[in-house]
Amino acid sequence: MQQSRDDLCRAYRTMRLIREFDERLHIEFATGEIPGFVHLYAGEEAVAAGICAHLADRDNIASTHRGHGHCIAKGCDTKAMMAEIYGRASGLCGGKGGSMHIADLSKGMMGANGIVGAGTALVCGAALSAKTLGTGAVAVAFTGDGGSNQGTVFESMNLASVWKLPAIFVFENNGYGEASAAEWALAGGDIVRRAAAFDMPGHQVDGNDYFAVWEAMRQAVERARAGHGPSLIECRMTRYYGHFEGDTQNYRAKDEVETLRRTADCLDAFRTRVTAAGLVDAAALDALDAAAKADIEAAIAFAKASPLPPAAALHDDVYVAY
Repeated sequence: MQQSRDDLCRAYRTMRLIREFDERLHIEFATGEIPGFVHLYAGEEAVAAGICAHLADRDNIASTHRGHGHCIAKGCDTKAMMAEIYGRASGLCGGKGGSMHIADLSKGMMGANGIVGAGTALVCGAALSAKTLGTGAVAVAFTGDGGSNQGTVFESMNLASVWKLPAIFVFENNGYGEASAAEWALAGGDIVRRAAAFDMPGHQVDGNDYFAVWEAMRQAVERARAGHGPSLIECRMTRYYGHFEGDTQNYRAKDEVETLRRTADCLDAFRTRVTAAGLVDAAALDALDAAAKADIEAAIAFAKASPLPPAAALHDDVYVAY
């Protein structure tokens, strides 16, 4: 299925925003101004962009501790995101969630999650709601290769298949579950092979290839919206930074990341493909690069200028108010 020029520009802008957001956050975190832990998504942009290109606000996603890319791809405001990470009152969650618990329900972003694999169970609830109410919405769970081994993940996939829920399980296999290599920790080698155990289609794609991710998601979304049940998508790529900011990455080979940035960068691959095909010219992509950089600079300035939450708000949001 052909994507329009506007679609391609939108996808590139999303990927570039994610890259600029996390590359700049890497610099900002080193200043000591940002509280808590930060897990960067740089290197995985094609996955978030390719998956979320098919989703609207009515569709829900559940993220991981590495959730900035998912937030941006789902349409969350980058200024409010950055303010949240800085712990400011103008943040998406009032400065109380931070990087690992950032959420925006108005965009269908159910939240980043520090509990590995927990998002799979959450999307079963969202998918059941969509099916029961007949909204036509789908629910997507992002999980890493490490999270793929959690019992909750298997239970959720089984439930989604038995009830034919409009759920899609996206596994971002970036090669490492914290410091454990996926090739050592995954029995059977490929996450996609687990789809057969739960009677659902499985797609394994190059996570550096936006178009491959987009096409796999197109098929999964069509199946889910038609009432035929869940699908599994395994995207294989790598992250450019450590498991968390401050990770020494002693488990990685020397020059591994530098080589991958040079030979397998999803943004470079996208740019090469669309310009060679005459779909988008280089000047338009350059303009999107500049705009993304300016947006992130504005987000940093906004976050630093925003006030901290007042002490009086300490006990707000602890319990749900009906």
